[in-house]
Amino acid sequence: MSNYKRFHSKSFHNTDYPFDQLAKCLPRLKSYVKLNKYNNLSIDFSNSDAVLALNEALLKYYYNIKFWSIPKDYLTPPIPGRADYIHYLSDLVKKDDMCKVLDVGVGANLIYPMIGVSVYNWVFVGSEIDKVAFTNAKNIVKNNSILQKKIECRFQSNSSDIFKGIIDKDDFFNFSMCNPPFHSSKEDALKGSSRKIKNLSKGKKTDVKLNFGGKANELWCDGGELAFIVKMIKESKLFSYQVEYFTSLVSKKENLDSIYRELKKHKVKDFKTIEMTQGQKITRIVLWSFISKIPT
Repeated sequence: MSNYKRFHSKSFHNTDYPFDQLAKCLPRLKSYVKLNKYNNLSIDFSNSDAVLALNEALLKYYYNIKFWSIPKDYLTPPIPGRADYIHYLSDLVKKDDMCKVLDVGVGANLIYPMIGVSVYNWVFVGSEIDKVAFTNAKNIVKNNSILQKKIECRFQSNSSDIFKGIIDKDDFFNFSMCNPPFHSSKEDALKGSSRKIKNLSKGKKTDVKLNFGGKANELWCDGGELAFIVKMIKESKLFSYQVEYFTSLVSKKENLDSIYRELKKHKVKDFKTIEMTQGQKITRIVLWSFISKIPT
């Protein structure tokens, strides 16, 4: 069965994973690659070690990332879907423009800056509130020459702030981007993980704890995704002339009306929603600006 999922046209991931080539790039991946019931090479996507190895191989093969590692139990990102966020932002700028991007909550995995630097040669600032994730992200930068001088990690010391304490007075960013905590509680997050693992493992008995990638700040916050984005909109007004386009992923379609009301309340100049379709899954990027019209 193909892993083709209608990613962005610029994506490297619109064909089946080239497992033979990926295993050459990362030999330890080979032990996880088997023929599936469709007689195609694949891995067991409910096996967290296999997914980590696949991610490391994808980053080496497509993005020239020589070193990548994340601490135990931290979020393992689905690379093709994450790359789409970067590609859709690239549609809003001229081909050769040098962009500076703020990634809110860069995470231990550093995924958005790595892709943005590798594909578009953009410059990134990544903010992070978790000390272990912050240290790991800095270590990834340190151990990849293509990332050095392109990515700066800044620690957010105040859990009540998003942009404050991160955006300096002389900063200007073309974009901010964010993958906000989706769930409203640990219990909600565990239920979601359980459903995902059950689907991936085809009903086999699986320990959710072993596959549950993500720490608290990565996965949930009071009020979930909507509360976080509303807070981000309110604080964005304080930096309205230092970021051309504020953006955030929105997973739940039912949150859009509340987000739009908040944007209108704060009198943004323009806002827009971009849908990203990946198989049966649809997620969205909401963009807003206080200073510019958003290109159509």
